[in-house]
Amino acid sequence: MKIFGDWATWDDAEAALRNRLTDHELDRLTAAYTFAAERHAGQTRPAGEPYVRHLLETAEILATELDVTDPDLLAAALLHDVVEDTPTTQAEIADRFGARVAELVGHVTKAPPAQGEGRADARHHYLSGLRDLPPDALRLKLADRYSNVQRLHTHPRPAKQRAYYAETRRYLVPLALVDARLEALFAAWERTYQHLGADTVDGA
Repeated sequence: MKIFGDWATWDDAEAALRNRLTDHELDRLTAAYTFAAERHAGQTRPAGEPYVRHLLETAEILATELDVTDPDLLAAALLHDVVEDTPTTQAEIADRFGARVAELVGHVTKAPPAQGEGRADARHHYLSGLRDLPPDALRLKLADRYSNVQRLHTHPRPAKQRAYYAETRRYLVPLALVDARLEALFAAWERTYQHLGADTVDGA
């Protein structure tokens, strides 16, 4: 299966994008990355790597695998977790980076559980609702999820590996039909991690 991670720093990303975007578009993306890096400062992924690596991977998947050159979509990839995981608001994203970027980020941001709703139910509602996303937002979410699961074996909790595999197969793999390239990525991923096959979906 294909593994993304060549964009280890923003300099790597900028070098890869320089011949595909205008200077103005690159400046916008630099600002988005800088903002995201500041807001996610100190955060790490489950395997211990800096959180910004996930943001760069999500943008890398869109740009290199799906040939995305839309600066709004690439900016949203860099910013996709700031509302969910930091004190940043969607209005702040709109003010700084434009309404479309904020809309894309909003599409992939999990809302907090409604009053009386359990965490697992809220997660199910969020994941079930992904099928109604506009195509660009769905591609963003699928790139996000692929980054999250491409090194699933490095997660420190085996139970979470199995649960994330089951959840991804149930909710995300069917949506990869939106793009044949994503469909191929997830098919290879599913085969690679088929030993984790389980029916239980963990909301953790």
